[in-house]
Amino acid sequence: MSAADRSPFAPAAFPTLPAVGGLRMAAVAAGIRYRGRDDLLLVELAEGTAAAGVFTRSQTAASPVLWCRKALASGRARGLVVNAGNANAFTGRDGDAASAQTAAAAAALLGCPADQVFVSSTGVIGEPLPMAPLLAGLPVAAAAAGSASWERAARAIATTDTFPKGAGATCQIDGVDVAIGGIAKGAGMIAPDMATMLVYLFTDAAIAPEALQALLTEGANRSFNCITVDSDTSTNDTVLLFATGAAGHPPVADPADPRIAGFRVALDAVMLDLAHQVVKDGEGISKFITITVTGANDDRAARSIALTIANSPLVKTAIAGEDANWGRIVMAVGKAGERIDRDRLAIAIGGIPVALHGAPVAGYDETPVAAHMKGLEVGIAVDVGVGEGRATVWTCDLTHGYIDINASYRS
Repeated sequence: MSAADRSPFAPAAFPTLPAVGGLRMAAVAAGIRYRGRDDLLLVELAEGTAAAGVFTRSQTAASPVLWCRKALASGRARGLVVNAGNANAFTGRDGDAASAQTAAAAAALLGCPADQVFVSSTGVIGEPLPMAPLLAGLPVAAAAAGSASWERAARAIATTDTFPKGAGATCQIDGVDVAIGGIAKGAGMIAPDMATMLVYLFTDAAIAPEALQALLTEGANRSFNCITVDSDTSTNDTVLLFATGAAGHPPVADPADPRIAGFRVALDAVMLDLAHQVVKDGEGISKFITITVTGANDDRAARSIALTIANSPLVKTAIAGEDANWGRIVMAVGKAGERIDRDRLAIAIGGIPVALHGAPVAGYDETPVAAHMKGLEVGIAVDVGVGEGRATVWTCDLTHGYIDINASYRS
């Protein structure tokens, strides 16, 4: 990939993530679709690891998602297998069998039940998952357990991503140091309906599955469910959180336990960091956009309005063209279907009021707004004047680069 193809938000280097106890990763070039790059990730987790997950609510959810939903019932995990290049989605019963076969093969290598192995796939929809290279790659990965860095693991799960995505944090529980690390992939087919990509989060905290699930669900609603690139919800969206318990502090069973207040903050920060990275690698991106809606009937309504603005092709293309056409924002607010007061509607771009009390600001000068639109980051604030609800979402613009990438995705 040339420098010109990379997102303008691509970091100069992969971030430094903390080591998480009870975790060993390996990545191999199995040749499932790609040649000359890692495309299969195997993660080995310590016995007793707690698991939590949130998944796409698409009615055409992929076979690996269906497998993970069932596997999550036990709340425990010993392994994770991720392949890139083939989504194993809309592949019927053969796809279901492929997920089960993958889990069984990895379980045999890890010495655990198959339902303690989670599987994920990402890539082209509607093509059978090539099992021969995948099954051949698993023993190679198992033999290399612990050899993959966070960066190598993140690269192994990528498809159209222009940079690998990782984030980490440390905190304390009962005075004991605890680490959190996570990797993500995603650049297109990104729209919130649970989560919107593949994300794997790992911690050596000792937290019971029920509490872990509550922490993940709440965090996803504040991060992954507040981003959109193109309004398209994937068949394979998966966010998994694993807690190995290797840190050694007394276990936590209640998500409201004050002992994990700092952990909750750290976990939320990692999740939001990864969510922002996904948007900042949106296919064809040239602008990162923050949209804040206040004055809505409630927080749900505010989020609905904000996402309607974020998903509007007219808003997104105006921003791509650096056109301060705030009338398109008015349009998006109106079509959201939520209660607003037209005559109290206020809009600001880059902190500069452009509309107030349902009309243009008197003496409005577009010059500073136009200057703001030329930057890499654009901020939009809308108040709809009916209540206390508020929400912030993040998106990117829509450029011809998005068309170029997706028109040639299968070739």
